[in-house]
Amino acid sequence: MTAGSGTRRQPTLDTVAAEAGVSRATVSRVINGSPRVSPEARELVEGAVERLGYVPNRAARSLVMRRTDSIALVLREPSELVLADPYLAAIIVATSRALIGTGVQLVLVNAQNDREHARLADYVRSGHVDGVLLASMHAGDPLPEILITAGVPTVVGGRPDRPVPGLTYVDSDNVGGGQLATERLVAAGRRRVATIAGPLDMTAAADRLTGYHRALAQAGQAPGPAAYGRFTRESGEQAMHQLLERDPNLDALFAANDMMASGALRALRAAGRRIPDDVSVVGYDDIELARHTEPALTTIRQPIVDQARTMTELLLTQIGGQPVGNPVILPTELVERDSA
Repeated sequence: MTAGSGTRRQPTLDTVAAEAGVSRATVSRVINGSPRVSPEARELVEGAVERLGYVPNRAARSLVMRRTDSIALVLREPSELVLADPYLAAIIVATSRALIGTGVQLVLVNAQNDREHARLADYVRSGHVDGVLLASMHAGDPLPEILITAGVPTVVGGRPDRPVPGLTYVDSDNVGGGQLATERLVAAGRRRVATIAGPLDMTAAADRLTGYHRALAQAGQAPGPAAYGRFTRESGEQAMHQLLERDPNLDALFAANDMMASGALRALRAAGRRIPDDVSVVGYDDIELARHTEPALTTIRQPIVDQARTMTELLLTQIGGQPVGNPVILPTELVERDSA
């Protein structure tokens, strides 16, 4: 169509920039979902886009930039655990929400074993996604180094078990959280504080256990008995039975996540222990379940939504050509309820 036909020409980045009173680069950053834009500039650009009816030509941009406008969220857990674990479900939902308005799609990938990891690495290196978020990583996982070596923008949820040059991550203060939970039990006058730790090939579980030991050492108490679970309700129940057999007089428990804590509550009730009168219990995560256990669970809240959002922002920044950001450690806090 020509101007003489009476049909308005399709607006471009330049016309949006002129309408908003900002640079063309700023418009591009807003449209591409870059977090490196001030709220004021973003508002101006979005207003101009709406008034002008600008529609980004993503197909053309993808061909030029070799972009797919999609990122992968990789979960290194069995499918049944991904579906049942509220923490992982919250990560998936929060990541999806963080991508709203960016034009970037989320591809969810479940890699359960090394063979699937190799297939995933080939898929990513072939250019099917622009970047990767890794969550629920275990020690010795080769994928972070494979992706970084291949030049694939990558951000990890949780501290990796070993440094990988060029790899950044977003974690919560798991050592501080484990210490805070145990200090709460010590402050209540408990003297035989047991723990149910998570899988020690995961840094979150190892760091929470470190916080438990640190709090007891600072209080002048010896560590209580420890058992190990798989971050599931069933494993927490089994671990609690083991702890009661080893030390029937234990009077407190720190469980490294709320799912295991809920299983421990069931085992304690079956053994005739009153909570918190006989045994105080503190969990970790502050998932929805923590408010509905009997009694309601005192726990450590970690900012799951903030973690997913920060991971996504760091990845989009890398995809946009910015340098790799520094690791981010988010704070944790104690949530008081009825179990301790």
